[in-house]
Amino acid sequence: MKKVLVLGGGFAGLEAAIYLRKNKIDVTLVSDRDYFYIYPTSIWIPTGEVTREDVSVPLDQLAMKHGFKLIVDAVTKFDAKAKRVRLESGRELDDFEYIVAALGQDKMQHKGMEHTLSICGKPEEAIALYEKLDALILKDNGKIAMGFGGNPKDTSAVRGGPAFEVLFNVDTYLKKKGIRDNFELTFFAPMEKPGQKMGDKALVMMDKMFKMTNINKQVGVKITQFVEDGIEFEDGTKLESDLTMFISAGTGHSILRESGLPLSEAGFVVTNEYNEIEGFDGIYAIGDSASLMGPEWRAKQGHVAEVMAKNVAYNINAKMEGIDSKESYMEHLNILCVMDTGNGAAFVYRDNKGGKMIPMPIVGHWMKKGWGWYCRNSKLGKIPRIPGM
Repeated sequence: MKKVLVLGGGFAGLEAAIYLRKNKIDVTLVSDRDYFYIYPTSIWIPTGEVTREDVSVPLDQLAMKHGFKLIVDAVTKFDAKAKRVRLESGRELDDFEYIVAALGQDKMQHKGMEHTLSICGKPEEAIALYEKLDALILKDNGKIAMGFGGNPKDTSAVRGGPAFEVLFNVDTYLKKKGIRDNFELTFFAPMEKPGQKMGDKALVMMDKMFKMTNINKQVGVKITQFVEDGIEFEDGTKLESDLTMFISAGTGHSILRESGLPLSEAGFVVTNEYNEIEGFDGIYAIGDSASLMGPEWRAKQGHVAEVMAKNVAYNINAKMEGIDSKESYMEHLNILCVMDTGNGAAFVYRDNKGGKMIPMPIVGHWMKKGWGWYCRNSKLGKIPRIPGM
C-alpha cells in the first residue's frame, strides 16, 4: 500500500491526515506537540476566559478516531529529493512515496523580541500574557501595548486579526473589573494602514472602534527595537509599556529552507495552485509552509490551510487511483473571520469584489465561542462536519 507522511499537526497537517484517511490511505502524522492547538480561540487565555487545555485537543485521541499513525517528535532535517526525514530522536523516515509539508512558518526576528509575548507564538506565551496581565491588575494600573509587524517580502504572512482581538478583549476585561481608566492601552504597527487587507470600509470602522474604546494608536513608523519598558521607533520616539504583545510576521520555516525545495523570496515553498512542487513528484506543501498565490490582499488563514489540505488529500487519492482530476485552492481565496471583542464581534469578509465588516454586538462573541466548540468536537468526530467548515 502507498503511504503518506504528513509533517505538522496544525490546521493544515491535521486536516490533511483526516481527509487522507477518509480515502482509506495509510497516513503517518509527525508533530512536535502531542496536541492540536486551536489558535483562534486562544485569544481568551490572556483574560482567563479559557485555559490552554480548553483550546487543545490530544492528538492521540484524533489519531485513534481517524485511524492515522502518530509520531510525537520534532523534525530536524528534511531531504526533499531523497524523501527522507530525520527526527530529533534520531529516527529516520524514508519509506513514504508521498510527503505533505505542513510545518507552519517561523517568525521574523526583531531586536529585543525577548521583551515581548505573542498570542500567535508558543502556547506558553499565551499563559505568560495571562500572568503578566494579572500582575498589572493586582498593581491596579499600567501601560499595555499590543500590535503586529509586517514582512515586506510577503504581505500574506501577517497575523493582524489576533492582535486586534486580544487588545479589544483586554479592554472589555478591564471594564468588567471597573478599572479600565487606570490603564493606558495602545495599538501599534509599523505600516501606515494596518488592517488594510480587510478593505477601506473596515479601516474606517476600526478607527471608530479605537475611539469608542479610548485605545491609542501609533502606526506608520518602523520599530527599531523592543526594550524592557516599551518600544523604540525609527523616528526617535518611544512607546512606554509594562506589557508588550507583538505578533511578528511570518517567514519561511528553517527546516524547509534547508530541504532543497524551491522557495519564494520570503522562504516559503513555491507550489502551483494544486500545492504540487515542480520537480518534486509526490511532495506537497500546504498552509503557512506554502507561498500563497493570489491578489495583494491575500492572507494566510486557517480556513485556507484546511482547503489546501482537503484538496491535497483529493489530489493524492486521484493520483493513486489514476484519475485525471485535481482540486485548486485559488477559487477559495478570501479573508474570513469573526473578530471577537469580548462583548461582541465583527464579521469580516474580503474577496476580489471588496471587503466588509459587520458589527455583531453580544451575539458575535457567542458565535465565536460556538465555533471553538464546533472545531474541537467535529474534529473528534462527535458531531458531523458542516460542508465548507
